Amino acid sequence: MRHFDLVIIGTGSGNSIPDDRFADWDVAIVEKGVFGGTCLNVGCIPTKMFVHTADLAAAPAAGARLGVDAHLDRVRWPDVRDRIFGRIDPIASGGRRYRVEDNPNITVYEGQGRFTGPKTLTVAYPDGREETITADRFVLAAGSRPIVPDVADLAEVGFHTNDTIMRLAELPDRMIILGSGYVATEFAHVFSAFGVRVTLVARSGALLRGEDADVSARFTELAAQRWDVRLHRKAVRAERVDGVTRLHLEGPDGAEVVEGEELLVAVGRVPNSDLLGLAATGVTTHADGRVVVDEYQRTVVDGIYALGDISSKDQLKHVANHEAKIVQHNLLHADEPIAADHRFVPHAVFSSPQVAAVGLTEQEATARGVRYVTATQEYAGIAYGWAMEDTTGFAKLLADPATGQLIGAHIIGPQASTVIQPLIQAMSFGLDARSMARGQYWIHPAMPELVENALLNLPLD
Repeated sequence: MRHFDLVIIGTGSGNSIPDDRFADWDVAIVEKGVFGGTCLNVGCIPTKMFVHTADLAAAPAAGARLGVDAHLDRVRWPDVRDRIFGRIDPIASGGRRYRVEDNPNITVYEGQGRFTGPKTLTVAYPDGREETITADRFVLAAGSRPIVPDVADLAEVGFHTNDTIMRLAELPDRMIILGSGYVATEFAHVFSAFGVRVTLVARSGALLRGEDADVSARFTELAAQRWDVRLHRKAVRAERVDGVTRLHLEGPDGAEVVEGEELLVAVGRVPNSDLLGLAATGVTTHADGRVVVDEYQRTVVDGIYALGDISSKDQLKHVANHEAKIVQHNLLHADEPIAADHRFVPHAVFSSPQVAAVGLTEQEATARGVRYVTATQEYAGIAYGWAMEDTTGFAKLLADPATGQLIGAHIIGPQASTVIQPLIQAMSFGLDARSMARGQYWIHPAMPELVENALLNLPLD
């Protein structure tokens, strides 16, 4: 039984931990799938490459109201798909090759790791072999996987998740998307821009319901103009008839059926903690499966850390990357640990329109009894918004009326993921709204004036 100084389970953000400072450590990396994790292979990076292509495909149709008559000839799906994965796949294989061939102090185990005792991990290989290793320290960075809902006959019928939908052999005429969050709405934008008729099925009464209520309501309104949106629907049974998936729903008006050549299930993700046999080593989890960690990313077991989707409520790559740096430092400097900073975690939804947010929503501020004021600035009220003829986007800010400190920022509209960045910076470094609005130049007529005007609109004490 081989013993290591450190074992890392997962090759997403966890793979960035062993650098030159670990050259004299005996390290093992355990990976059951493809090197690079969700973000590189089936998440952030390929999806945004598809989103950018979809934005280009959707642009001709948007030009008519501006006096530009353009048209889309066609979308060469195999070329789009192969261009994207022709870049992604070599990165994943190159990352594996680097760890296997170029790091003499690192041993790679390509199988499913499961704890079988205190700090004892058994790796099961695809061919049925098993190998057991031990270590002084472990990092749990095994990520998450798509949730499969309890829908009768779903497994027999077959379906896609984000793991498989981007590698379709050809575009279908119709696609059913089960879900209402960021994965569902991003893929709805991608495939509808490519000419697929999309039906979006949501259990709740709104899309992106985790966003500020005003943003969620606006997005739902706009989505219903682009896609066949079915709200308050529960999927109860699936069937496949003559090459078509039929999804049986229950809704306010009774039973109904939606059809599509392909079905994408995007109802959320679950941490992979249940695959690791954590009870055998004493690591505890929350009710939702997230590994319990403290502010230093330490589990309840000395020497075992966790990061990313397996432990974080924020299933975001930039959070996992931040936590990996924290774990890296604390492994090297256990006597001088540093804490992760999760105060202002931003996120973005790369659908159409884009959505970005940081901090509290208005409903969260109300529920917590936080005193706040709010202000909204429409894109239509700034010069660049006039140029774009954008009549639907807006920025909404929440601030402490006494101090002017921002406590929440929410944007829906063009380039929201970029426009929100100065607000993230202000919140992170304690810059109040008055100083931010009046203490610097704002380029005119650029989109950041959306932020400037929203700040100036705040009714501070």
